[in-house]
Amino acid sequence: MSWFKRREKGIQTKTEEKKDTPKGLWYKTPTGKIIGTQELTENNYVSPEDDYHVHIGSKEYFEIIFDNNKYEEIDPKLKSKDFLKFIDSKKYINRLKEAHKKTGLYDAIRVGIGLSKGKKIVVACMDFKFIGGSMGSVVGEKISRAIDCSIKHNVPLLIISKSGGARMMESATSLMQMAKTSAKLNILSEEKIPFISLCTDPTTGGTTASFAMLGDINISEPGALIAFAGPRVVKDTTGKELPKGFQTSEFQLEKGFLDFISHRKDLKNKINLYLDLILNKKIR
Repeated sequence: MSWFKRREKGIQTKTEEKKDTPKGLWYKTPTGKIIGTQELTENNYVSPEDDYHVHIGSKEYFEIIFDNNKYEEIDPKLKSKDFLKFIDSKKYINRLKEAHKKTGLYDAIRVGIGLSKGKKIVVACMDFKFIGGSMGSVVGEKISRAIDCSIKHNVPLLIISKSGGARMMESATSLMQMAKTSAKLNILSEEKIPFISLCTDPTTGGTTASFAMLGDINISEPGALIAFAGPRVVKDTTGKELPKGFQTSEFQLEKGFLDFISHRKDLKNKINLYLDLILNKKIR
């Protein structure tokens, strides 16, 4: 009887032919929804199942804001120095090298000038993957140069914040960037050039305490954490349970710290709409 025996050897079944699914084809949101990465990319990195805004970097934000993803990058190779020879669990200089290898960036911010809906704009976007988007001397300097570029070309400035705050490895030099960027933004204001601040998840620490909250219009994406000290630190310090939604963008909007919250798919249109209104230009 050969009903249950294979008479010929070497015949492959579909099970034997099956290959492992390549990594990176699917993304799982914090709520457990599954979405294909291709669909996610086409949807501006927002899950259509639960509207979760996936964390993205400066490269992806530039794709969203600039027309046809065309822009001129400003000082892309400006990088930090380990002037304190700082060491914690590893050397700071090694952290910088690892972050560059991981992201392709030389520090935690990318600055560019280009067209958005046909009009010039300067965009400075922080990148959380580079040492937690922390603000050091280079981040402060590149924001200053972004402001100078806005003044030179008389075009609006958009700063997209995504940061854990000041970079401890640069000590007081890092803290100085709070005053430096705030002072430069005051010069921009005197020139009557509009500045929109987009706070994304997370925007915390010295970033929140300086330029991120100084926009002519302060906006955010849904569900973003915006705080000085994060909820875990506040809870550990006070020893009390925090209110639901504490320090989210919705909470900040309710308390008057934000002007509006925008879905990522509407960002480009809304930013340009408000710039046209501020500048008293024809609505694009």
